[in-house]
Amino acid sequence: MPGEGGWRRARLAPSLSEVHRSVEVHGASWFRKLLAFAGPGYLVAVGYMDPGNWATDLAGGSRFGYALLSVILLSNLMAVLLQGLSSKLGIVTGRDLAQACRDHYSPGVAFMLWVLCEIAIAACDLAEVIGSAIALNLLFGISLPWGIALTALDVLLVLYLQNKGFRMLEALVIALVAVVGGCFLFELIISRPDIGEVARGFVPTTEIVRNPEMLYIAIGILGATVMPHNLYLHSSIVQTRKYAENAEGKREAVRFAFADSTIALTFALFINAAILIVAAATFHRTGNTQVAEIQDAHQLLTPLLGVSGASAVFALALLASGQNSTLTGTLAGQIVMEGFLNLRIRPWLRRLITRAIAIVPAAIVAIFYGESGTAKLLVFSQVILSFQLSFAVFPLVRFTSDRVKMGSFVNSTPLRIAAYTVAVLIAVLNVWLLFQTVREWIT
Repeated sequence: MPGEGGWRRARLAPSLSEVHRSVEVHGASWFRKLLAFAGPGYLVAVGYMDPGNWATDLAGGSRFGYALLSVILLSNLMAVLLQGLSSKLGIVTGRDLAQACRDHYSPGVAFMLWVLCEIAIAACDLAEVIGSAIALNLLFGISLPWGIALTALDVLLVLYLQNKGFRMLEALVIALVAVVGGCFLFELIISRPDIGEVARGFVPTTEIVRNPEMLYIAIGILGATVMPHNLYLHSSIVQTRKYAENAEGKREAVRFAFADSTIALTFALFINAAILIVAAATFHRTGNTQVAEIQDAHQLLTPLLGVSGASAVFALALLASGQNSTLTGTLAGQIVMEGFLNLRIRPWLRRLITRAIAIVPAAIVAIFYGESGTAKLLVFSQVILSFQLSFAVFPLVRFTSDRVKMGSFVNSTPLRIAAYTVAVLIAVLNVWLLFQTVREWIT
């Protein structure tokens, strides 16, 4: 059946139908409405502070001090733009990004995009599995293979929360984000960074481009920050709000959704910056400039800072970050499979399949190669994510810049130029990062 409004096919079913338009957004005041719309942005922000980001932030801070804070800020601004477009697509068209791709492209192209996205979600899940397993090992001494196996139990937690309602899932995610933020606030206080140097670090310098090693880590930070599955996720979960489905209601929903994601991503900016600042104040200042792995950072924090519990708090933040990421990964996997294929299976079964794809390679590497192998696997997962990102960004920018599809909500000319500039920049930087990584493996 032909679609309407510039789409090849009609929308078959709402995104995440079990929770679609399940959250009321009525409120007399602007603040109450903001609270009603608050939630989806924090689920998205989780992807910007997951274990995959930690290695690049630690490496940047330990090796170059505060200089790469400007890159974290730039990455965050790019994220705010792209997530704003993602929420607008979902609200205006009633389609998540996966459904939009299925309804716009030919079946062959849509199938290819689905395969690439599933690979990216598996890679992201791999980073979460490894990060959580490392945290369990650091906190409780659980071996990496057993820690990896234990991460499969989150399937039960997600199933339980989905039955309790979407707001319950959002509440848990926000609580875990608060735990991560609280842990790093503690680390910031005890590491006593140079405030002046921190402020100067947020100002870009030409040295980042001129220094090849600094540029390599900077591109790694950019590549690890903007996650492709977040774009699919956000375009779906904003539709859990029961806003009026007319032009005025959608305009209000777009505005509040943008405010929600911007506030949430500001928290993500704080946490990412805090990781780099703590690494700079603790490792770079003491001459430990080669710290790039999570285990090394954990081992050195307490002796270098002289504060008992500094390493344990660091590991607790890692565990909260890893578990949070698994929750949002569950939803992303469900959204992508349902959106591209219109295939609906039970969420726990979908999660179990994705979890197995991530657990099997992680367990094999942990058993045969130990910690060094899992660290390399973590980097590899980020390379896969970087490669897939453009296949989500370019369709998103194209759809939101199409007047036939978006009507009066179409991107303005300045916004369209900014969006395509970001899309091209991400593509170029990620191709460069992929090339450098492959060359390093070969040599």
